[in-house]
Amino acid sequence: MRTEGARVLVAGATGVLGRALAEGLHELGARVVAAGRNPERLGEVAAGLGTTGRHLDVVDAGSCAAAVHGAVEELGGLDLLVVATGAAGFGRAVELDEAVAEELFAVNTLGPIALVRAAAPYLAEARDGEGTAAVLSAVLADLPTAGMADYSAAKAALATWLQVLRREQRRSFRVLDVRPPHLDTGLDTRALAGEPPRLPAPMPHEQVVRAILEAIGGEATEVAMDGKELVVR
Repeated sequence: MRTEGARVLVAGATGVLGRALAEGLHELGARVVAAGRNPERLGEVAAGLGTTGRHLDVVDAGSCAAAVHGAVEELGGLDLLVVATGAAGFGRAVELDEAVAEELFAVNTLGPIALVRAAAPYLAEARDGEGTAAVLSAVLADLPTAGMADYSAAKAALATWLQVLRREQRRSFRVLDVRPPHLDTGLDTRALAGEPPRLPAPMPHEQVVRAILEAIGGEATEVAMDGKELVVR
């Protein structure tokens, strides 16, 4: 898609990765609205983008819809939705607290789905027929990991939903599934529960941002790991 002048909502823009994506798209000439939960960071990001920050509680479907509708009202439509929300949680499959498991699915699966559902009618009417939903799942969707059963399952559920969505909406808008590896954003240090198992060296988030921006600017439907390489395809 053509990023110059594109109307964009970045959900999760108060996180490291989401903020970098929002700022990167802004630098490419897009009109970007940031949505996130932390009010102080949201204000900082929105000020740099020159738009109104939208509060977002990703576990609340009503809040997801309100963020989308607010962005559409400000921008006059929506060409690109970027979902960079997420939470980590660690623990053995039979030992994880049920409340933690529910929150992992709420944040990592149901919230992103609610955002895409709310945005879908607008993406289907995007400029030049180039509407795009770019959603971050994780490499865990491909490589479920011991000590991360529910976290892996939540990401796999989202990736599966996106795969079906792509088939169903192939004539309406593009679906880009981003499945990055462990990153240097510190997400593992802010887990809902537990301690992470031994993880590989983190990939610099800037590398993932460059790949996502490349994918958005083209026709790719995936950013994923191929062995030890991050590929756009």
